[in-house]
Parts: sequence; C-alpha cells; structure tokens
Amino acid sequence: MVLAIGPVPMMEAVSKITKEFGIETIISLNAIMLDGTGMCGCCRVSVGGKTKFVCVDGPEFNAHDVDFDGLKKRQRYYLEQEKKSLELFIKEHKCKLEQ
Repeated sequence: MVLAIGPVPMMEAVSKITKEFGIETIISLNAIMLDGTGMCGCCRVSVGGKTKFVCVDGPEFNAHDVDFDGLKKRQRYYLEQEKKSLELFIKEHKCKLEQ
C-alpha cells in the first residue's frame, strides 16, 4: 500500500505509477479544503464517478478513483483572481526594509 500527500500533480503521478503495478494507493486531499463543513463546495471532487466533499467525505480517498483532470480544472478556476489578489497584496504590503 502507498499513502501519498502533497501537491495534486505529485499525487496524480503516484496514482498512475501504482495503478500500473496494482498497488493500493490512498491520497489525502486535505490541502484543498477551505471551511471544513461542506457548505462552500470548494473541496468538491469526483471519486469513483460520485461527487464527494473532501472535508466531510474524506480527506483520504482511493487514488485510482479520483478524477484528477476534474480536480486540476477546479484548482485553476480562480487563477486570474488569485493573481490579481497577489499583485494587490504585494503592492500594498511592500517590505519596509526595501524603502
């Protein structure tokens, strides 16, 4: 058995390798949780063709049942807003040592 926790691309790679060898693989998707109640839907993921909420149904899942393509797509959903927020944060919170 393999247990994996880390960035989604790493867990997907582990899943592909272990599936090829028939090794049971459990991954933890705790990093994608936001509120921990299932109300926000932020941690929604398809596992075995069924919609699951990581915070209430997991966070551990059989890696070979996780829809990694859907998960990666959801992670990119707010990418533009995240970039704008980071730019604004950097602009407003310049290091005082640099001034």
